[in-house]
Amino acid sequence: MTDPWGFFRTPRRPVPGRPAEQRLGDWREVHAGQTLLPLVSEQANRCMDCGVPFCHGGCPLGNLIPEWNAYAAHGDWRAAADRLHATNNFPEFTGRLCPAPCEDSCVLSINSDPVTIKNVEQTIADQAWEHGYAPPAPPPRLSGRTIGVIGSGPAGLAAAQQLTRAGHTVVVYERDDRLGGLLRYGIPAFKMEKAQLDRRIAQMSAEGTVFRTGADVGRAVDAAELRRRHDAVVVAVGAGERRELAVPGRRLRGIHQAMEYLIAANRVGEGDLDRPTITAEGRHVVIIGGGDTGSDCLGTALRQGALSVVQLDINPEPGPERPDAQPWPVYPKVYRISHAHEEARGRHGTDPRLFSSATVHFDGDAAGRVRALHLTAVEPTRRAPLPGTERVIEAGLVLLALGFSGPERAGGLGEQLALSRDARGAFARDADFAALAGPRPPGEPAPRAARREPEGVFVAGDAGRGQSLVVWAIAEGRAAAAAVDRYLTGSTALPSPVRAHDRPLSA
Repeated sequence: MTDPWGFFRTPRRPVPGRPAEQRLGDWREVHAGQTLLPLVSEQANRCMDCGVPFCHGGCPLGNLIPEWNAYAAHGDWRAAADRLHATNNFPEFTGRLCPAPCEDSCVLSINSDPVTIKNVEQTIADQAWEHGYAPPAPPPRLSGRTIGVIGSGPAGLAAAQQLTRAGHTVVVYERDDRLGGLLRYGIPAFKMEKAQLDRRIAQMSAEGTVFRTGADVGRAVDAAELRRRHDAVVVAVGAGERRELAVPGRRLRGIHQAMEYLIAANRVGEGDLDRPTITAEGRHVVIIGGGDTGSDCLGTALRQGALSVVQLDINPEPGPERPDAQPWPVYPKVYRISHAHEEARGRHGTDPRLFSSATVHFDGDAAGRVRALHLTAVEPTRRAPLPGTERVIEAGLVLLALGFSGPERAGGLGEQLALSRDARGAFARDADFAALAGPRPPGEPAPRAARREPEGVFVAGDAGRGQSLVVWAIAEGRAAAAAVDRYLTGSTALPSPVRAHDRPLSA
């Protein structure tokens, strides 16, 4: 167990990142080379080993946090890795990318500073790879059943690994030229270097999972034919339908969707391009959207040499303390600083965000390129423009980081599998991840129920949940795998951490 008085004697000390100016000179991870084992063990020793560990509820995967904290506190990294991998297929992803809702549900956070759970998780995962504690785990025998997984993001990879280890033959279909989905082309390398992804895919290949890149299901590959080819299909294509900004001047050159910009930057990192097709170099950049994607654009623009960067957030600036309406253990809306915001402060001296701000319209130059953005302050509750607050800021590159509204509608995948959509635009499914069909074509008899299940088709991750966190994607992939295994065999020993209708414990 951990030190019963560790939380009392030891203050919270997160693992420090590299100095901001140093990391702005490269694309390496913020914490590259910064794993400090004594510090991490000391911080793990702050865990109270609670009788009711609320961190379990804060984590969609149900990670056994007190257990691996205790092993990390004593430097037993092998045992810690075993407990961590018992619930999480890819802790090296979540340890780098997850915003750690578990920390806000830590019992210590009621009136003190929580355990640095995210740092401990990443360190355990890194130690597992460094010392060979995560070898391939091929199944002892094959079931004779085949499963197609459409999409190789975190949900698809988690479902594929679980089903392969259960003895099924799994083929993952990815439309891009490389595997990983947004982990590959959407997440900047300074948040997670692609070697983390490559070695996990190599492990999965050694276990028997088959990967097919360049397989655009719905366009180049007929989804209905793919369903006939396999005993079951998992749809894990993410939520790629980008939200638009319908204001005058939107079609000016120099205004791009954030994902176009991030993909171009990652293509350079992969060696496909010498220079990005969209660059912030020498430009005044405005990012519209205050979420994680906007923060990723901010860090990328700073590294590309932007003259200035402003990030617009329509939401009001949160306070430093939990609002009364968001009590422990929910994940609260409080003022948070990402590594990119820290870097912008170091370079330009101020927080780059303008809260309670909305775009009115864009101005362009004679060549049809954006040169300025008109914005207004908005009323916090109704988000209505406040008269007399309009102002103009210079903009040579505008990035729209407004989120996503479900799986892409173009391409034919949903139609070929007869999938219906819910009110949020995601593929509809039941509580056990089985996809729900849309209405019958004209002329067919009316169905007995309002919705029918496309037999053997399951939906996992953002495609069914809507845009969410990497930890939710992995949890859903694991749960969908359990549902598929049960569908094929009548029962399952695979864990199912969530049901499709579960929602995060947050406001």
